[in-house]
Amino acid sequence: MLEGKAVIGETDMVKAMQEDALHLAAKALDFFDVTEATQIAQFIKKDFDRMYGGGWQCIVGTNFGSFVTHWSGCFIHFSIGNLSILLFRGSTGQQVLHGSHALKTSID
Repeated sequence: MLEGKAVIGETDMVKAMQEDALHLAAKALDFFDVTEATQIAQFIKKDFDRMYGGGWQCIVGTNFGSFVTHWSGCFIHFSIGNLSILLFRGSTGQQVLHGSHALKTSID
């Protein structure tokens, strides 16, 4: 595991969802080496799809830029050491989660 505390850069997720993201990242780093960014991203993405429904995207690396469209309440960017993780629910998802309630939405 990569040593160091997670530092959240930007998020609009509720606290419980943020905690799930940080927990999964720590768990992924227990299973995979920090150089296995694709495997880490896949691990986090698949668990978020299972826990919160499909449409999640995960980007992991040490140097990347991004400009993404995401559902409200479904975005977090954080770092652990020099590893950055971007997790968001893409615009193809069918529901937005607010607390424990799922709300249907439409994309304009």
